[in-house]
Order: sequence, then C-alpha cells, then structure tokens
Amino acid sequence: MRLRTIQVIAALVAAVAFVLAFMAAGVFLVSSLFMALGLAAVAWLAWSLVKRVKLWGDIQQIRERRRNRAA
Repeated sequence: MRLRTIQVIAALVAAVAFVLAFMAAGVFLVSSLFMALGLAAVAWLAWSLVKRVKLWGDIQQIRERRRNRAA
C-alpha cells in the first residue's frame, strides 16, 4: 500500500506535535524544579529572618531585666 501525500504530512505533523509535547513537558519539569528551588530559598530566608527577630526580642528582654535589676 502506497502512502498518500496527506498521510505523510499528517505523520510529520504528529511527529512534530509529539516532539513539542515532550519539550513542553521537559520545560515544565525544569520550571517546576526552579520554582521549588526558589520557594525553598524564600522559605529559608523567612525562617532565618524570623529567627533573627526572635533572637533580637530575647536580647531586648534580657537588657530590660538587667536595667530593672540595676535600678
């Protein structure tokens, strides 16, 4: 059986569509990886800032207690 021109064109279009679909899936995976990496960086930054602010508050309480004892 001989393939017609339209069948060859349809096969080529299907092949291109599959290639584009796999590329899009790869881009999605890489994009998701970078998104997760960015979210992890923001989470670490927020955690470290909260920890630092909490430490600063503890230091201020200690200083206040020392001032009250001296007075």
